[in-house]
Amino acid sequence: MSATSTRRIRFVIPFLALLALSACTGNPRAALHARHVPAGQPTPSPATAWASPSGTTPTPLPATGTPAPGSLPWYLSRVPTFPAAPPPQPVPLPTSGPAPFWHRLPTEQKVAFITIDDGGLARQPQVIDFIREARIPVTMFLNSPAAAEHTDYFRQIEVAGGVVENHTITHTSLSGRSYAFQRNEICGAADRLERLFGKRPTLFRPPFGNRDATTLRAAHDCGVKAVFHWTETVHKGVVRYQTPEKVVRPGDVLLMHFRPALMDDLLAALKAIHRAGLTPALLEDYVR
Repeated sequence: MSATSTRRIRFVIPFLALLALSACTGNPRAALHARHVPAGQPTPSPATAWASPSGTTPTPLPATGTPAPGSLPWYLSRVPTFPAAPPPQPVPLPTSGPAPFWHRLPTEQKVAFITIDDGGLARQPQVIDFIREARIPVTMFLNSPAAAEHTDYFRQIEVAGGVVENHTITHTSLSGRSYAFQRNEICGAADRLERLFGKRPTLFRPPFGNRDATTLRAAHDCGVKAVFHWTETVHKGVVRYQTPEKVVRPGDVLLMHFRPALMDDLLAALKAIHRAGLTPALLEDYVR
């Protein structure tokens, strides 16, 4: 099974049943396989949704009533069901020169990507549970001081299926600064994140999206494969489109932040991706 398929979105597996499944396997990543609905089959109701590990007929579960608004079961009950993400076809990278800069990943595969920035404003524990239980593939562009101060929190999101990437040390605008300054911000953050999480970041997002040719050269010299902007932002549960079409397109990158309304932002992003007929996928699987 590919890394992408293990991160497919889970729809409405009841919360307690999902925890029991994870406990039985001892491996939460392996146990919580996302469930998708093949074309032409009806979407299951929250009361009957259950992915049988043996492939037998699903066993109906008793209805437990309407979840309390704002609770984890309430959010999980509103996550759409997605088709399986296609096997990733990684985008070819330049063999030399500066790192490429993309507003959206140049792919026509029917996938979109959820990214979360910064890390220093708000870190609700429920977000970890939501990402894990709904199997939301997220890329976290972290400032290294926030990552160092709240390492355990971000490690838990890693275990749930997230990936940590680079967002500089001080979150300052890089455009117009010297090569030495920009290299220190990018390489210094990469060094610290590698020490904290055991993996060196290979993707980079410049603060505020501000970059110049020096940024892309310094990023390349720090081992960055690609530099990312975004095509939609999500704040307080509202998707703000950067294009007149007002729809998420294949390869689009959705930006949100670690803020108090992150649960609403994640849910809004999932619904927008679903409306577009796409599936959330992990950005790192498509940049190799």
